[in-house]
Amino acid sequence: MNEPTKKERSTWTEEVEIAGSDLVNTVKDLIEEGNVRRLIIKNQDGDSLMEIPLSAGVAIGGALVVLTPVLAALGALAALLARVTIVIVRDQPDQEDENHDE
Repeated sequence: MNEPTKKERSTWTEEVEIAGSDLVNTVKDLIEEGNVRRLIIKNQDGDSLMEIPLSAGVAIGGALVVLTPVLAALGALAALLARVTIVIVRDQPDQEDENHDE
């Protein structure tokens, strides 16, 4: 028998360079958007300092509570860095999903 194929979500990435002092607020804003799957924090040399996986479908308020220790660590990291790059991995909405919303 054929197994039903699992829908794969496509993703896309973008990179944003910000001042270290803006890191925590920027990450909070990105988490609240809801379509972010993963955040990767890189230093000026492009070395990955921290990866933050975010579950799709986690309630926004719940995500911020669960990630409070991560945000505290980001604050400490931000104090040491002048500039950081955030790589943002987002869910790409499916055409089928968009049609169902209408």
